[in-house]
Amino acid sequence: MSPVAEFDFIVVGAGSAGCLLANRLSANPDHRVLLVEAGGNDNWFWIKVPVGYLYTIANPRTDWCFTTEADPGLAGRSIHYARGRVIGGSSSINAMIHMRGQASDYDLWAQATGDDRWRWGGPDATGETLAIYKKLEDYFGGADDWHGVGGEIPVTRPRVRWKILDAWQAAAAEVGIAPIDEFNRGDNSGSAYFHVNQRRGRRCSMADAFLHPVAHRPNLTIYTDTQALRLLMDDQVRADQRRGAWTTAQHRATGVRLRKDGQIIDVAARSEVILSAGAIGSPHLLQVSGLGPGGLLTEHQVPVAVDLPGVGENLQDHLQLRTIYRVRGVQTVNTLYRNWITRGGMGLQYLLLRSGPMTMPPSTLGAFAKSDPALSSPDLEWHVQPLSLAKFGEPLHPFGAITPSVCNLRPSSRGHVRMASADPLTNPKISCNYLSTDADRQTALRGLRMTRQIMAAQPLARYGPEELLPGTQLVSDEDLQQAAGELGTTIFHPVGTCAMGAFDSHGLPRVAATVLDTDCRVYRVAGLRVVDASAMPTITSGNTNAPVMLIAERAARAILG
Repeated sequence: MSPVAEFDFIVVGAGSAGCLLANRLSANPDHRVLLVEAGGNDNWFWIKVPVGYLYTIANPRTDWCFTTEADPGLAGRSIHYARGRVIGGSSSINAMIHMRGQASDYDLWAQATGDDRWRWGGPDATGETLAIYKKLEDYFGGADDWHGVGGEIPVTRPRVRWKILDAWQAAAAEVGIAPIDEFNRGDNSGSAYFHVNQRRGRRCSMADAFLHPVAHRPNLTIYTDTQALRLLMDDQVRADQRRGAWTTAQHRATGVRLRKDGQIIDVAARSEVILSAGAIGSPHLLQVSGLGPGGLLTEHQVPVAVDLPGVGENLQDHLQLRTIYRVRGVQTVNTLYRNWITRGGMGLQYLLLRSGPMTMPPSTLGAFAKSDPALSSPDLEWHVQPLSLAKFGEPLHPFGAITPSVCNLRPSSRGHVRMASADPLTNPKISCNYLSTDADRQTALRGLRMTRQIMAAQPLARYGPEELLPGTQLVSDEDLQQAAGELGTTIFHPVGTCAMGAFDSHGLPRVAATVLDTDCRVYRVAGLRVVDASAMPTITSGNTNAPVMLIAERAARAILG
């Protein structure tokens, strides 16, 4: 099939990373850039209104609506696995929380990749991570040692506070989790209201930040409702690409086969193909293109172009344990929403002032703590919601309640993403293997017990908190560990399925499962990168959208440099 068009760069996936890459690569008018998105446009009302996550998650209009394989660690349950399928990707349906992670996370990345530039850095420390975060953001409080202004990503305070959350924060302080001004300074110990990616009370997705302002560029083409089917490759590797991860390249990526407007078309890339389809989509596209574990490809009768055992492996995610407590004598989203008068008032407040509950992210208050005092940094995070519901996409409960969810920030359990067939339109199998290690089960137990301690503290007593989940009848370690598996669910942070790693002086990976080098180049396939959450060697301690932007900015600089 002859290519219908030729570009310098083809970026697959208009999610967070893809939007930044399209912006950076098309800034040079000599670069012809194609951005491919399987979903549609992001001009739907509920995408822009922050509380609209209640309508965008589990909605096929905006969500891939993946489901996981039955998971032994979750009492054999299969769970919904939301991933954005729209311009902006998951940043159009996520919690809008701006969370960099902790400095120690990036020490682990530096160790895994052999690249000290990943370290946190600062005035007297090695690394450029903090400097890049400052460059990317437009911080509401002005520039200081921790924050920058003038970048594309707005970082603002939430526009609504809740008495019940202030009481929860005071209760956390009684058990040793002190209030702090903010997170994002490298050590997140304490509790604070989350900072969010919003502008004047509206969601600011990474499409709003990076793509829409430059979509008019004549050298930038955007295909929506277009599915990438497989990568196109040849075995003619240019000499100038035989460096780094491409030193021993066996093939060169030359383009992508697409399904657009009911037709199958090929588009060619003169320079590079960049996959930014996310921790599920990117490894799946590699696998159906013949790049992945040889045994898996052979099982599905896909010719093995390059045996890359790490593609789709190393899946990490934060498992959240959603405890629910009924409360009385205080407003929550549940109590406001069940009354049509107060519900109308919420809408009017938003329309007139861009404030109030409709500006609220899914989780408003956060807290970080150590499950074991011997740890060097917090390994638990709470997302505290002034609402409750059975699961996203279902109605709010008809009574006042809050949901303090606790998650293990550094899980040792590992899952995988594997093709289910050679058909690229068939969803892959997602196996998370939550709670498959004793360490993770112990951390879950400690998280639940610490949540109970907070809820029993004096500042919350006036609201009469009543534990509904997991339930006061569960007391023993065994009971609570079982409950963790029965109520645990994803917090939508899958990473690591095309992990970066270190290479030796001969261009060979030091760890066999490595897929990418520190510049996100795919091992043994010249002209191909994966730039998204897949690249993380280990998961960061917190929400993952901001770290994806760090990776994308680093990769863009590497490509252009």
